[in-house]
Amino acid sequence: MKTRFKAKFNIRKGDNVVVIAGDDKDRTKPRVVKQVMVDSKKVLVEGVNIITKHLKPSAQNTKGGIVKKEAPIHISNVMLWDAKAKAPAKVKRVRENGKTLRVSKKTGEKI
Repeated sequence: MKTRFKAKFNIRKGDNVVVIAGDDKDRTKPRVVKQVMVDSKKVLVEGVNIITKHLKPSAQNTKGGIVKKEAPIHISNVMLWDAKAKAPAKVKRVRENGKTLRVSKKTGEKI
């Protein structure tokens, strides 16, 4: 079933987030978002959900071997980091001069 409208998320590439669920759960350590996959509702976070991938030897990689890399996690398992409060923050959208801004609900700071 196709969705009628594209989902809107408060998390963007380059944002600082904390992982609030899963094996890498740590609400005190902010991490950087590398990529947001809107279609699959997943994010790629630096240093989170590390998997081992076994590679066959090929023309580009003549040795092959085992490579560790990050796998995407669901967007609901991360929360934006509020630098002023030094805590995870819920976000609301505020329109200002025709632009939509993300604002922390707790501190009122722009993110």
